[in-house]
Amino acid sequence: MFLIDPHVHMVSRTTTDYENMAMAGVVAVSEPAFWAGFDRSPAAFSDYYRQLTEFEPTRAASFGIRHFCWICLNPKEAEDLGKAREVLSLIPDFLSRPNVLGVGEIGLHKNTPHEMEVFRRHVQLAIDAGAARGGPHALILIHTPHLADKLKGTRLILDMLREFGAAIDPARVLIDHVEEHTISMVKDAGYWAGMTIYPTTKATPERAIDMIEVYGAEQMCINAAADWGISDPLWIHRTMLEAQRRGQNRAALIRLFHNNPASFFGQHPGFSIRPIEVVEK
Repeated sequence: MFLIDPHVHMVSRTTTDYENMAMAGVVAVSEPAFWAGFDRSPAAFSDYYRQLTEFEPTRAASFGIRHFCWICLNPKEAEDLGKAREVLSLIPDFLSRPNVLGVGEIGLHKNTPHEMEVFRRHVQLAIDAGAARGGPHALILIHTPHLADKLKGTRLILDMLREFGAAIDPARVLIDHVEEHTISMVKDAGYWAGMTIYPTTKATPERAIDMIEVYGAEQMCINAAADWGISDPLWIHRTMLEAQRRGQNRAALIRLFHNNPASFFGQHPGFSIRPIEVVEK
């Protein structure tokens, strides 16, 4: 079984994690830019983006794993608009690097006006990047807030995306960390939805498969989002086992854990991993 983890923070994981993931069948990872646990200076972001685009692909490749990433200013660091402007000015130069899929994970943390302003500026960067290539906007990966602010934050995010009208294609946007009370609004609007298996603050394998059974697997991705917190990059494997326990066949597992992320990421010309042809039995 070959798996793609659509959202995992490998800069905070050990090299042994890469080895274990490779032995467990992971062929590619997608790493969004995120918060380091402390607020950084604008200069530190340039170094961080270099780590995502230069060092991590090499570390992953030593175990046969393709490493892709996203570039942004995480919403937790969006309150200082002066710093945000400096960091956002760095992003266009990195969006053209070969392993960069797009802009992300942008979004909201506490649903503040400054976070919303920085969110809109990120979306415009994605639109501008596409226009510079003469094509559609860059892919966008979106973080929805934690539980207390998730419903309001998801609604605000959808409202802001609608402000851009036809400039935004929902099929090129993945809205992550959906839960039972937000998944339908994301999918009904035509966006890709991501479920995060992070039992302490997000979903468990059982809840994730419950949602798949209710809402379907179309335009859905499941990720571990493993970082420096209590997390594990093999949570998607445990979720696959839960799906298998409930009777999902091999074809369904390949679609959900490989083909869905391959289809979404495959909209970027640099993502060469194609969906696996599945034969129903």
